[in-house]
Amino acid sequence: MPLSGLREVDRLEITVLVDNYTDLLLLLSTDVVKRPTHMRFPDVPLAEHGLSCLLKIYAGQEEHVVMMDAGVSSHCLFHNAGVLNAALDSVESVILSHGDFDHIGGLPDFLKQTKKEMQVFAHPDAFLERRLNIAPLGLLADLPSLKEALIKKNNVVLQKRKEPSLVASDLVLLSGEIARTTDFEKGFPWAEAKIDDKWVVNPFNDDQGIAVNIKGRGLVILSGCAHAGIINTVRYLQKISGIEKVHAVLGGFHLSGPIFEPIIGPTIAQMKEIGVDYVVPMHCTGFKATTQFASLMPEQYLLNSVGTTYVFA
Repeated sequence: MPLSGLREVDRLEITVLVDNYTDLLLLLSTDVVKRPTHMRFPDVPLAEHGLSCLLKIYAGQEEHVVMMDAGVSSHCLFHNAGVLNAALDSVESVILSHGDFDHIGGLPDFLKQTKKEMQVFAHPDAFLERRLNIAPLGLLADLPSLKEALIKKNNVVLQKRKEPSLVASDLVLLSGEIARTTDFEKGFPWAEAKIDDKWVVNPFNDDQGIAVNIKGRGLVILSGCAHAGIINTVRYLQKISGIEKVHAVLGGFHLSGPIFEPIIGPTIAQMKEIGVDYVVPMHCTGFKATTQFASLMPEQYLLNSVGTTYVFA
């Protein structure tokens, strides 16, 4: 049964604070894609293997500012926010897509500098210990993890939720745990988590996405890494919102590398079937997948770069 109460918004602006790719020569803007052109060189945005997006949400006289994820480092997050004149002090809540280091690294320093009460929304499993175990390369590497105690030391209200929920005065739908229904999105066998004191393949139950309902347009969906599968993510948000039309899908689609490249084709086929107006691959989507989205969905595909703002109204 759909989660009732998701309100329509008049306008949504998504500014990419952190991503893997930057290109200063992307200067042409449209009504939907706004490229940064006001910078003072050589003070320009940095790229790193992470993701952070700033959402400004407008509904009538209301305005809400939400940050999703915080990149690898506070250095990159703060630097880019300064270059882009993105006022981080206006953020009222933070949503964590999941607990991987490239999405939570800048969070502790961000929370330290906030001067007001801050809500942080995360799945309980976002705090699990994590590592990479890549047997073909003989690589076993511990990964930085999010410490709940460190977050609680700050002026933070931590909201740990497994179920779908509404945030920002019911203007943003947070998926909670995503149902796995496709037959080709099977997870990430090289990623492990310590569960019940044992290292196991990480099920990424903490992976979640968000949706905003644009008046007259449909859902704008934003993922972090889509470890649950980007098609699973979109389908689940359609189901729990009760809204079929998807206006745009943005974020990391995790289609990079030998495990995931075989599912690029089915993913694009399903995305075309969903009928999105815009698709914006970011972060961990990978070069091969990104170029195939550009080739096979040329009318819908938008090339992302750090500092770009997407406007949906």
